[in-house]
Amino acid sequence: MSQQTLSKISPNHIEEISSSRNEPEWLKEYRKNSLTVYENLPIETSPLYNKYTDAKKMDPEQVSFAAKTGDAIPAFLQKRLGELENNICVIQIGTNIQKINITDDVKSKGIVISSIADAIQNNQELVKKALEASKSNEDKFTALNNAAFNSGIFIHIPKNVVLDSPIHLVSCLSEDGISTISRNVIYADENSKATIVQELYSPKAEKQQAYLELLNTSVAANAHLDITTLQMMDQSTVNFSTRRTDLGQDAKVNWYSGLFGSLLSRYRIDYFLNGSGASANDSEVVFGNNEQDFDIQTNVNHESPSTEGRVVEKSILRDKSKSLFKGMIRIKEKAAKSNSFLSGRSILLDKGAKSDAIPGLEIFTNDVKATHSASVAQIDEEQIFYLRSRCLSKEEAERTIVEGFLEPLSRKMSYQVRAWIAYLIESKWEGKELTINTDEELTKFVEVEETRYNEDSEIEQHYKYR
Repeated sequence: MSQQTLSKISPNHIEEISSSRNEPEWLKEYRKNSLTVYENLPIETSPLYNKYTDAKKMDPEQVSFAAKTGDAIPAFLQKRLGELENNICVIQIGTNIQKINITDDVKSKGIVISSIADAIQNNQELVKKALEASKSNEDKFTALNNAAFNSGIFIHIPKNVVLDSPIHLVSCLSEDGISTISRNVIYADENSKATIVQELYSPKAEKQQAYLELLNTSVAANAHLDITTLQMMDQSTVNFSTRRTDLGQDAKVNWYSGLFGSLLSRYRIDYFLNGSGASANDSEVVFGNNEQDFDIQTNVNHESPSTEGRVVEKSILRDKSKSLFKGMIRIKEKAAKSNSFLSGRSILLDKGAKSDAIPGLEIFTNDVKATHSASVAQIDEEQIFYLRSRCLSKEEAERTIVEGFLEPLSRKMSYQVRAWIAYLIESKWEGKELTINTDEELTKFVEVEETRYNEDSEIEQHYKYR
């Protein structure tokens, strides 16, 4: 299969991807139309955001694509995959779905976990519905994903199914330097409930490599999804993710994101609260160092009455790292009695770090509650002085302040998610490899978080670690 850089991507390359998967004619046309849109759109369609974006950091002369990549599992990932051997999981290496592990019990409930290629053949109507929901003309990189996706994961949780164990989605770029465009689709039918954990990795690369993702999530009436995304990619890579979540009546989604890796992370996140009583809770933690860039846009669209939205983004920035948070609450004419909150806050640990926040409100009806806030500040030197007077070093004082900064956000997460994020912050602070291998060190984080807000366990915890 031929390899093509992003700067030279053409209809022939799209045709090659589509033909290699024996896709139907409607999908081939969809790809070609999306490529035309991609070629005509600017990097940033909003004139307000255009002067802030660093999307040009993705070098189209270095980033290359092919219909198929290498499938060798990087050495650093072997341990983590061994830990997941008996879990419900999907392992994606480059464009290859390396492994899908589903227990017999899960199969008997009718849950479908497959590659997007298989889903196009076996669940065509659901895939087509997801593709039609993604509007290529809204964003250049949405159009690119729709045109050139060369991999993807499909999950369907049937009606009334409650899944007790999490589904792990582990995606890692291939070691051959070729980039991946992943088209992921998740459907949760009525009254279903599930937890999904997405882990993103990449090996060290000599030239720039990209993981581009387009994820459609549909949560039907009374369904409940808890999703965690942990991005731990090497800083030689770029990570672009476009996400759309549609919620039906009384549906609920809690999405927790921890963004730690890659040179540039560009996330565009949209929630559509289509049914009355729908609720979306989005929590984002960013920790940047060196010259990392994080460009995050989160929009909550209230389409029906009595819906609730909550978005909280917190950034910790060191060295010359940068963050840009763009958020919008839209409450439509029919969405009376809705309640929405949007917050973006950054703490700068070094003078070279930078953060911008652009929150917004668009309200077209009465009888609603909506508010937004944003703050960017250097670390408080008085707090540092106070903590150092209590025998902490400057670094220990900074870490204590960061823990306090994240504390209100952490309370909304499960103890497992809090432990993962705390562990990754600790690892990044100390310059360790970013993984969530369940070793003894991470186990201690989990044990501490389990008892953190449980006063009855305080004495037991005290004696355990004396």
